[in-house]
Amino acid sequence: MIGRGLVAVLGLSQLISWGVSYYLIGVFGERMAHDLGWSITLTYGGFAEALVVMGLVSSLIGRLIDRYGGRIIMSTGSLLMALACLGLSQSENLPLYGASWACLGLAMRMTLYEAAFATLVRIGGRSARPAISQITLLGGLSSTVFWPIGHGLASQFGWRGALVGYALLALAMVPLHWSIPNGEHDPSAGGEFAAAPPLAQSRVDRMLAGALYMAVITIAAFLNSGMSTHMIGILTGLGVSAEAALWLSTLRGMGQSAARLCEVAFGKTLSPLTLCVLAAAMLPICFVAGLFSGRSVVLGACFTLAYGASSGLLTIVRGTQPLVLFDDRAYGTLIGRLTAPSFLVSALAPVAYARIVETGGYGTALYLSALLSGLQLACAVLLWWRFRSPSSMARPAQRCAASSAWKARS
Repeated sequence: MIGRGLVAVLGLSQLISWGVSYYLIGVFGERMAHDLGWSITLTYGGFAEALVVMGLVSSLIGRLIDRYGGRIIMSTGSLLMALACLGLSQSENLPLYGASWACLGLAMRMTLYEAAFATLVRIGGRSARPAISQITLLGGLSSTVFWPIGHGLASQFGWRGALVGYALLALAMVPLHWSIPNGEHDPSAGGEFAAAPPLAQSRVDRMLAGALYMAVITIAAFLNSGMSTHMIGILTGLGVSAEAALWLSTLRGMGQSAARLCEVAFGKTLSPLTLCVLAAAMLPICFVAGLFSGRSVVLGACFTLAYGASSGLLTIVRGTQPLVLFDDRAYGTLIGRLTAPSFLVSALAPVAYARIVETGGYGTALYLSALLSGLQLACAVLLWWRFRSPSSMARPAQRCAASSAWKARS
């Protein structure tokens, strides 16, 4: 059983973890490059290195959480995050800088959403779905909270002193993560979702569901990483003033948090497959609206709000879809394997978008984004169509037999 206390602990830890790791480079990157005398490309390359490390260790961390639970893995991740921030604060040369980012990549995979989702599922099984949605609410506010905190610390103590402060915040998460229960969900205990068998039962179905799920989240990761880096530049390149572009970009976070709040409040009966289709359907429309943002601030606002809303919902889908498609008893291992490519493409996306903008212009970047989001929508629709309500695909006797067989295996 997942209590409110655990949800609060993991929600708070996500707020801090994202702030002192993933959003670190956005606050200190230019200061670090100027002080160290390095190029922006080299400085930001450390973040790309961290994302590659996340992808390389993703399957391993998922297996470790399945075996040992989130308490020890996430607590260890907090210690590594503190060590990485201290390492960055002392960096004067590339070897220490690169080693610190590699350490931070490992720490991020041990503490961010995928680790928290696997921890919740290990404790609560399929009943973890509401908790997965709830912890993303605070995590979604991380950049809003930590960008001002980071800028304030850097103004007072410099970027090195600010990173020491980040290390202390990472250490403060150790007791939070150590308070996580180390028990495992008992499938025989029953519950709201316990009797339902996974939607993908045959080997072919599992392979198809895995491939489509991986395609959806990998495209989402590529778009998210590219937009996180280039959204303001794309808006200004299409004719939006610098001040308006900055204001419009803040609407992304508002859309993300609002969409997640609506899902928590009203989405309890909505299948993750349907939610995925709805979230993916927003993206082609928002990118088309973005093409005209230079002519209309309203369309620019629609672009950033809708993109944020879709991104926020797809994060929830990332955690909840495997619960209905696959056996939750190996959730950490499975999600670790299926999400690994998404970390790798996240590392490539900023460079890819920069190249596209350089060779084809800002409009081309949005056209490509619309094309990729159309492919993502096609995968989401196919996943929904193939694995939609079992009641429309099997006779009552077959459904009873499937449910009985699942209970017997559990």
